[in-house]
Amino acid sequence: MGQYVVSPATHPTACGRFRASFAVQRSRGEGSYCRVFRFDTTFASRDAARLFAVTQGWLQTSMTHPLVC
Repeated sequence: MGQYVVSPATHPTACGRFRASFAVQRSRGEGSYCRVFRFDTTFASRDAARLFAVTQGWLQTSMTHPLVC
């Protein structure tokens, strides 16, 4: 997504639902960073969790001032 690489992921829970996460990576000159975002919300399907992760990754990379945790 532009100058960023967004990697969505899903993780199964013990109760059969799925959690979403994504990593944002950027490399510029000699500096680079990677941030991982994990969410507590669970989803009924892997596809729903992946869609949520992709959407959140897109929102994070399109902000002029990304959120800092």
